[in-house]
Amino acid sequence: MTPMSTSRTFLRLLVVGLCLALFALPAQAEPGRSPEQVIRDSINDMMGQIEGREDYFAANVHELKALVDESLDDIADFRYIGASVMGRYFQNATPQQRSRFVNTFRQTLIDTYTKGLVTFDYRELRVLDSQRPPRHEDQASVAMEVVAVDGTVYPVSYSLRLTDGQWKVVNVIVNGINLGLTFRNQFDQAMRDHSRDYDAVIANWSPELAAEELEEGGSE
Repeated sequence: MTPMSTSRTFLRLLVVGLCLALFALPAQAEPGRSPEQVIRDSINDMMGQIEGREDYFAANVHELKALVDESLDDIADFRYIGASVMGRYFQNATPQQRSRFVNTFRQTLIDTYTKGLVTFDYRELRVLDSQRPPRHEDQASVAMEVVAVDGTVYPVSYSLRLTDGQWKVVNVIVNGINLGLTFRNQFDQAMRDHSRDYDAVIANWSPELAAEELEEGGSE
């Protein structure tokens, strides 16, 4: 496998990790079901809807995008994510700017990652049976592994919060790279580049992920 094809394969792995995190969870946290069981069942259900229909969705990406769009609000806490990505700049942003950034961030994820679901090539997706015990009752970390066709194993970890009886994704770590922290650093750099002009940063927001960095991995 060439370096270029390796990069593309890894980016597809990243794409599916993000997309699974974004809409793998049902809205309601059912009593008696652990977060990892919820994710395991939901991943199996979602991939079952896509497998065998890749060509259809590739030709009708708008339908897959609509599917993702409809599911996002119930399973991802975008207000929490948006505040985390804005970091120290959140406090001084106006309510309108905060809301606009949340909507922009949400839309960029939909636009960037939906297509990856229909081009993703993998051997196995597995939620690990052994999970870390939660530090708090309203927080959970669920680990899974994505096995590429060449046998390479990439770890993916979801961070979830329990809010009003619902488990919601607030962060994803792929191959040791903390995506929430990566996006926060990018927002910080954008604020520096645009002389702390919130409106300019939001209008030009376009998150980037370096394939080389992701392939090398990092520490959580």
